[in-house]
Amino acid sequence: MPAHRAAAPWHAEPWHADPYVRALHAGHGPLFLRRADGWMLPLDVERWCADADAADRTVLRRCQGPILDIGCGPGRLVAALAIHGHPCLGIDVSQAAVDRTIREGGPALCRSVFDPLPGEGRWGTALLIDGNIGIGGDPRALLTRVAQLMAPDGLLVVEAAGADVDERVRVRVDDGRGEVGTAFPWARVGVRALLHHAHAVGWEPVEQWTARDRGFVSLRHAPPLPRSAAEH
Repeated sequence: MPAHRAAAPWHAEPWHADPYVRALHAGHGPLFLRRADGWMLPLDVERWCADADAADRTVLRRCQGPILDIGCGPGRLVAALAIHGHPCLGIDVSQAAVDRTIREGGPALCRSVFDPLPGEGRWGTALLIDGNIGIGGDPRALLTRVAQLMAPDGLLVVEAAGADVDERVRVRVDDGRGEVGTAFPWARVGVRALLHHAHAVGWEPVEQWTARDRGFVSLRHAPPLPRSAAEH
């Protein structure tokens, strides 16, 4: 078993559970991530299941080379890329999400980012959109894994939380009507926390921008310094 799988914090089962699957089939919520203390984060299922919007297009315009959409959900970004002839792949641990992505015309696999993936070390762009920097509940572990997937000059685009937050929690998918899924680890990070975690594992910011009240950061992974330079 590869070392990165042994240490992987991600667990795939929660997103196979019902309220999320039912919401994807319906194309709308309500749907929330619910913390143990009762606080709930609304999930924008309607936007996820619609076509790529103006904010999404600011991300798509920055993509280069083959594109990996990590946690692609129902596939609006992958479908938009595929329609315009860009080589791309969506991955998601929910089979329902993958099935919907494929129906929309986007290539997709039911796979965790911590699983072996096609094209490792050759992806020109990776996307962590719609809060997916939270996958696994450990942003640094996720960013370290993404670095393994990228080409040397690859670009990572991350959507940060709107609030200045840096938290690791256990959450459940909740439909607001009494149906909940299995608890799993998640993280929420705003721009400041994202830049801090990214720098700690070798990512450097390229650009920051806001579109339709959504905040994005693009980053590139800096190659490690030669030993002689690092010692100085």
